Amino acid sequence: MHLNDLTGSLLLSMPSLKDGNFTDGVVLLCHHDAEGSMGLLINRPQEITVGAVLDDMKLKGIRHPEMPTFEGGPVEAFRGFVLHDGWQVYDSTLCVTPDIHLTTSRDVLEEIARGDGPEHFMLLLGYAGWEAGQLEEEINRNDWLISPANAHLVFHSPFEQRWTLGAQAVGVNKAQLSDQVGHA
Repeated sequence: MHLNDLTGSLLLSMPSLKDGNFTDGVVLLCHHDAEGSMGLLINRPQEITVGAVLDDMKLKGIRHPEMPTFEGGPVEAFRGFVLHDGWQVYDSTLCVTPDIHLTTSRDVLEEIARGDGPEHFMLLLGYAGWEAGQLEEEINRNDWLISPANAHLVFHSPFEQRWTLGAQAVGVNKAQLSDQVGHA
């Protein structure tokens, strides 16, 4: 995989990554180009529920009121993002992979509240961002392991297993990793 082909990949934090915001983190990379990168942590549930967020927005009638929101990253912690299966497109939808979309417009939340929205979704607050070249530098330092993303891992696997499942997809066992960095 070339570093310019990272959109739709998972970034799995490695033991060498010293930024506590990403310890054991699994980031779905939603956008990556020469100008920078944006992704969402998909394995950090928060105590605030989807129902509470929708209540705050005066949207009633949710199907999953106790579903947790997720900490999407350390940037703009109150900005909302909805990852969802790829069957519906809204006012502000980005295709991350053919079966995973990212929407930032209110209309997706209105449909979720009515029960008409995507069948599978995650509501995330905040995001992870990198300036031009920053993510490539972190990857070259072995701070991140790159793995393919898929809708099953994102929407159906238990959040606490997402790092392990992502690593297994590329033949890596976390128990065999070291925080020492080296290049052959």
